[in-house]
Amino acid sequence: MDRIERGQLKVMPIHAVTEVYGEAGLRMLFEIESEAFPDEERATLLRAERVASRLHAADKRVREPYANHLLRVAIRIVRHYHVHDVEVLCAALLHDAVEDHPRDLADLASDAERGAGEREAALTMLGRAFTPRVADLIAAVTNPDYDPERDRQEQYREHVVESLEAHPWARVIKLSDFTDNGVGIIHTTGPKVRKASAKYAPLVPQLREFALCADTPLDDDVKQHIASQLDLAAERFRAILE
Repeated sequence: MDRIERGQLKVMPIHAVTEVYGEAGLRMLFEIESEAFPDEERATLLRAERVASRLHAADKRVREPYANHLLRVAIRIVRHYHVHDVEVLCAALLHDAVEDHPRDLADLASDAERGAGEREAALTMLGRAFTPRVADLIAAVTNPDYDPERDRQEQYREHVVESLEAHPWARVIKLSDFTDNGVGIIHTTGPKVRKASAKYAPLVPQLREFALCADTPLDDDVKQHIASQLDLAAERFRAILE
């Protein structure tokens, strides 16, 4: 990209970057945002982005590469939440790695580590490749294996609430993830739109409470911004479901 396009990326809404420039544009925007970090931290961020991109290389999210979602979640945390915690950002980039690709990660572990199960082995490898805190944050936002005898969406919502109550920093990742899924639902097409709306709509009030909690590690103006984004998501869910 030339210098003018790089300048445009800095001021464009994240979803507009997706529409105009696609995955390449989002990756460039992430690299631009990472320039504010010290060299060692920037190298760690770019390494996490490469790992996430390779793990999800063949994955699609409706009509776009899955990596777009991961990049938007991380970019939003830096740009709009003003968070410069490298471990949180690495976990944001890799937040679906254990859920979607446990075997790819577990295959790198020892036989003894794999004996604890694929997911545990995958988390062990991520903790080794980055830090134990990165692995803990990923674990906090990873959906559990569901009981087939119970409603899957109900279990999802129970897990989110229980996990976020215990992990304030994981809220930052989940709020960005949910914003991308919720506010960004107007960029989704097909039968997934209604299904996703039914899944996410009941969580909005609880996530709004988490966003505004005193122990959520975000500035007050950021919390209000997130609350307004969640309100917008709720409006879109209602319109779709009605």
